[in-house]
Amino acid sequence: MDYISLLNESQRAAVLHTDGPAMIIAGAGSGKTRVLTYRIAHLISQGVDPFNILALTFTNKAAKEMRHRIEKVIGNEAKNIWMGTFHSVFSRILRAEAEKIGYPKSFTIYDTDDSKTLIRNIVKEMNLDDKLYKPNVVLSRISAAKNKLISVKQYINDAVIQADDEAAMRPKIGKIYEMYQSRCFRAGAMDFDDLLFNTNVLFKDHPDALNKYQNIFKFVMVDEYQDTNYSQYLITRKLAAQNRNIVVVGDDAQSIYAFRGADIQNILNFERDYPELQVFKLEQNYRSTKNIVHAANSVIRNNTAQLKKDVYTDNEQGPLIEVIKANSDNEEGKLVATTIFEEKMNNHLSYDDFAILYRTNAQSRAMEEALRRMNIKYKIIGGLSFYQRKEIKDLIAYLRLTVNPNDEQALRRVINYPKRGIGETTEQKLFVTANETNHSVWEVVQNATEFLGNRVGTAIENFSIMIRDFARIAENSDAFEVAKHIAKHSGIVDELYQDKTVEGLARYENIQELLNGIKEYVDDPEKEDKSLSAFLQDIALVTDADTKADDDGEFVTLMTIHSAKGLEFKNVFIVGMEENLFPSQMMLNSRADLEEERRLFYVAITRAEKKLYLTYATSRYQWGNLRACEKSRFLDEIDPKFLNFKYGESHSVGGGNVFDRVLQRKSSISSLVSPPPRKQAATAYTPPADFKPSDTSKLAAGMKVEHPKFGFGVVTKMDTQGNSTKAIINFDEVGEKTLLLSFAKLRIHE
Repeated sequence: MDYISLLNESQRAAVLHTDGPAMIIAGAGSGKTRVLTYRIAHLISQGVDPFNILALTFTNKAAKEMRHRIEKVIGNEAKNIWMGTFHSVFSRILRAEAEKIGYPKSFTIYDTDDSKTLIRNIVKEMNLDDKLYKPNVVLSRISAAKNKLISVKQYINDAVIQADDEAAMRPKIGKIYEMYQSRCFRAGAMDFDDLLFNTNVLFKDHPDALNKYQNIFKFVMVDEYQDTNYSQYLITRKLAAQNRNIVVVGDDAQSIYAFRGADIQNILNFERDYPELQVFKLEQNYRSTKNIVHAANSVIRNNTAQLKKDVYTDNEQGPLIEVIKANSDNEEGKLVATTIFEEKMNNHLSYDDFAILYRTNAQSRAMEEALRRMNIKYKIIGGLSFYQRKEIKDLIAYLRLTVNPNDEQALRRVINYPKRGIGETTEQKLFVTANETNHSVWEVVQNATEFLGNRVGTAIENFSIMIRDFARIAENSDAFEVAKHIAKHSGIVDELYQDKTVEGLARYENIQELLNGIKEYVDDPEKEDKSLSAFLQDIALVTDADTKADDDGEFVTLMTIHSAKGLEFKNVFIVGMEENLFPSQMMLNSRADLEEERRLFYVAITRAEKKLYLTYATSRYQWGNLRACEKSRFLDEIDPKFLNFKYGESHSVGGGNVFDRVLQRKSSISSLVSPPPRKQAATAYTPPADFKPSDTSKLAAGMKVEHPKFGFGVVTKMDTQGNSTKAIINFDEVGEKTLLLSFAKLRIHE
């Protein structure tokens, strides 16, 4: 295979370089995987033994794809290359050398759940406050230390670290770290961070082992070098110290994982370690249109810490980037969903051609609901569907229990969350006692002191009093007021607020987003019943439909921008382009943080091949309060000549576009935007005095019906899912509406 002829001049130069250190700066869409693949193939064709090549990646998928491509060029010899993720390659080395550092060759690798369980047990044994020493908080602190190669001894003896823990009111983390490592060692186990930490220990304390692998790995290659942390940097530097044949590939403009310990200085300062370094710049973008590439360039040039490059493309000019301003996040979701539907229909596309990217997982709610309403299938990458997330299911369990205290699954989920001293043994006794005495579990809960005694019964009865109080409030309040009260007084909000890790903050934001969704439900004038019971019925229909379809189907892809790195789509929507959302409010404290946010935006832009949409809302709900939003500063950093603005109902700069069509549509789509005030209120339909709803069990398409609010209409379609039936009705005055028959008040006219 003449692979050299398939490369452009810059790619060819990088592939043909075989001796000495090199850095390949690979712009977005510049074909870096092809260059890495062909460089390895070229080394082997020049007589290099595949066993002497080490290729490190950040995902197993990347390693698998690269090996598959190399096999196509050189055949089965590709199987002999040391290729894989940092963790997979160095766990293999540690298996062979484990006894040198006191571990058995068959050591266990703990996953995150194993680590958290062990930390939870240690905290309990030390009689520490488990609200302060939460497993994920402690594990995050230990992980950060290991990634910086800070041992237990160094951690405990470092005055600055100890002062930080004291300030955070967690002075015992050092002791937990010590006990955690001792337990792991005693159990012959390593966690993921240990795989890199202990490789460094092996190479530092056993020069013979280091020398052995320096002689094996005569050629070292590292993909996505901008994402390496200090531990990974040190390992690769040590391995390459003897032969100095190290090639790193990356793009400083796509360094977006500082929160995981990635250090952009590793790539920015690579030349300090290798003064004889050769630099190759892959600047031609093969993925995106000229407008998208130029827009990305105009954004990233605002960063001061970067390696200079001039990314260009010979692709078509392409359409201008659409910028749309919505009045709310709810409207934003509807506009995105409608645009996807129209683009698919008008241009004969597949839903697989579309991706919706957002800064935080919580933003998926409005998008998911809008897509569902239009029957557009979607899949969420790198996260659970909004309503499947633990914190959302926890709060919904409280809501369900408030409406129906006999809901045993909801009771099981929240009876001891947040913790209130009701252990698993006690919980089991509740259900056993209910079965033995022929009472409902809720009856036993309300009379727990009678059934189980005062010691454990009091905590359970206090729980029942709280749930009954929630039910009392629900009798006279709308769904939002009840949900807000429950979120606060159940302890869920406080529990999540205390967790300051990245994951904890995301869970806190998700609870806020659920409350926002309930508020929107209550504020919707078309929702006749505002009760908590009605909301739960509504949400049950949504979640029942939220099932995974076959992988062979078409899906719109939803994901955070962090999860989108390395992927590409024909059409991309970047939503929530607002100050304090993107850039995140948490990333405005320093220039370094802000520049990482800008790199994240650069990554998002460069996922798009053909069309890019940037959307933002002028208002969003926050804890049930509607707050004004300001558009993101990043929008102002894009040269306006690459943009096509659309501001609600106002004129469009740069001519007509799909948003014009969306905003001009009538009938059912007219409800997606905020139209001028209608005179409908003055001429609203008033039902006759003898109006009485009919039995709708026999309702069918084609029947004429009357609604007390919407007037007369014709049923166009019936939709039954499980035990729920919806009627799609085209009303004479207000257009098409979808009504749930269990709630709709309809009179059938023969």
